[in-house]
Amino acid sequence: MPRGLDHIVHAVRDLDAAAELYRRLGFTVGARNRHPWGTHNHIVQLPGFFIELLTLAEPDKLGDDGFSTMFAAYNRDFIARGDGLSLLILESQSAQEDEAAFRVAGVAASEVMRFEREARRPDGSAVKVGFSLAFAEDAHAPDIHFCICQQHFPENFWNPAFQKHANGVQGVAGVVMVADEPERHRSFMLAYTGSTNARADGDGFAIDLPRGAIAMMTPSAFVRRFGAAAPDTSRGARLAALRLAVRDRAAVQKALEQAGIAAAGAGGTLIVGPNAAMGAVLVFEASR
Repeated sequence: MPRGLDHIVHAVRDLDAAAELYRRLGFTVGARNRHPWGTHNHIVQLPGFFIELLTLAEPDKLGDDGFSTMFAAYNRDFIARGDGLSLLILESQSAQEDEAAFRVAGVAASEVMRFEREARRPDGSAVKVGFSLAFAEDAHAPDIHFCICQQHFPENFWNPAFQKHANGVQGVAGVVMVADEPERHRSFMLAYTGSTNARADGDGFAIDLPRGAIAMMTPSAFVRRFGAAAPDTSRGARLAALRLAVRDRAAVQKALEQAGIAAAGAGGTLIVGPNAAMGAVLVFEASR
């Protein structure tokens, strides 16, 4: 069964600056959270999906556990090469079953790892949130980590109040990756997503999921379509853009103008490029 988009990591050197950027973009940004392995984050929630702004703030807390190596140390090394979109996570109904499927497909990169922490509701009351992750690996994409996430207390994590944004963003439309040879990644992406079909999409392919879509295209096709620079693919495929569905394009444009953030328009979309968006490309497009 295909797995929908769950969240994406935007890894940055300066977490405070990233949180401020997303506020200026018109998003509601959650409080700063701290992980036992030294990473800190801020969450931007959308219905069923979130953006995780992340940095390694306390490197002395790194250990030899899976979260330290697969998550914290990986993002540390990613950030050392520059800010950007580092990790893609799909939703899971059973992390154990998905890990088993990854092993059958020959793409498994970890056993299931579980983490729980205390969170705070808007009224200040404490609740427990918990996640189980299992990683998959594309040997041709060392600068992207892939995993699935099963939420154990979703009623404590998702909050409609956090999903209301001044810019009118209503949800995730998709994720865009770039690769010099997209076809080298087709079989992995089908195994990772649990999908059976990847449709042709220009110079690459796209996979439609229960929540959002994943597109893989060449860097030149990315530049033609979005008018923004593609990330460096000399080491392999890269996460390049996050597509966001908006209710009202004018609301986004107003938020960007008030914040002094430059955006280009292409085909009815508003696009914030990597120089303004700390290594990511953010595409705001009309809800379908």
